Amino acid sequence: MKKAAKSQVDTEMVDEYDFSKGQRGKYAKRYESGTNLVILAPDLLKIFPDSRSVDKALRDYLRMSREASKKAS
Repeated sequence: MKKAAKSQVDTEMVDEYDFSKGQRGKYAKRYESGTNLVILAPDLLKIFPDSRSVDKALRDYLRMSREASKKAS
């Protein structure tokens, strides 16, 4: 039995895939709103284990920098 050419295998749907219960556009609204994916360095992951801790740190930083700029002027 001859193997199919790689280009044919890559472009054909495999019979095992079952899309009969799929929903068209299920994630369309979420995709349209966009995402902000940020990859943290491994050393920072120890300090900021989740997005909530990163958000808090950034908000604190912004608040402190605004306060510092008000005092300087």
